Amino acid sequence: MYSFICSIVLQQTGKGYIFFAEVQFQKDESLYHRFFTESLTYLYRNQSQYDDWYCVVIFPSRSLEPSDKRTHRIFLNSDQVQRIYLDELGNSDTLPISINLMQLTTASSETMAEQAKQLIQRVKLEETGTLPKTEIIEIITTIAVYKFSSLSREEVEAMLGITLEETRVYQEAKAEGLEQGLEQGREQGLEQGRKQGLEQGLEQREAELLRVAVPLLLKTGMSVEQIAQQFNIAVESVEKYR
Repeated sequence: MYSFICSIVLQQTGKGYIFFAEVQFQKDESLYHRFFTESLTYLYRNQSQYDDWYCVVIFPSRSLEPSDKRTHRIFLNSDQVQRIYLDELGNSDTLPISINLMQLTTASSETMAEQAKQLIQRVKLEETGTLPKTEIIEIITTIAVYKFSSLSREEVEAMLGITLEETRVYQEAKAEGLEQGLEQGREQGLEQGRKQGLEQGLEQREAELLRVAVPLLLKTGMSVEQIAQQFNIAVESVEKYR
């Protein structure tokens, strides 16, 4: 879950609009209870700061929306509240790149490679605002490397149409630990040594990738919990690299 509040002040009145936004990547039946309670509490405590307010809730798909939509129907059916489902937004080429990044984190293994490749090409051609192109490509590469961690570097490069050696995620975590582990096993000349070296190398590689990946993914708006869920690791493992 990731939530934030944004205010736009009108110069004429000194007041403006308050926007509440929530990005929800996992099923939470209490979401609407919490979200609307917190939003209304904020409005109550800041009555002098706004003339109007709006809410946006973003889900990867409808299946992750709370089942109970009746209790809060007065809000959900209002023009002040909008629900967005990332898998129903249509042609990704017409969507903001930030939305494409969210979609990429929830893409299946079958579709991610093509989505990532197209997004990299789009980033290279279009203006990306305040976030540099290189950092966006790092984020895309990091997501892909984790998604296809069982593939070789050459296979990932072929899928994405880029050279991983040019990216920071490869330069800082280019399976150095894995290579060192294999070398240790070869030098010992024992099957046990090779196995132990390989396991140590994989652990080191994962740690290096997390060190690079976590700060980049946090920039996209993902929470620590969302990153942990997407990579199937403990929240504590992500917290270490914030």
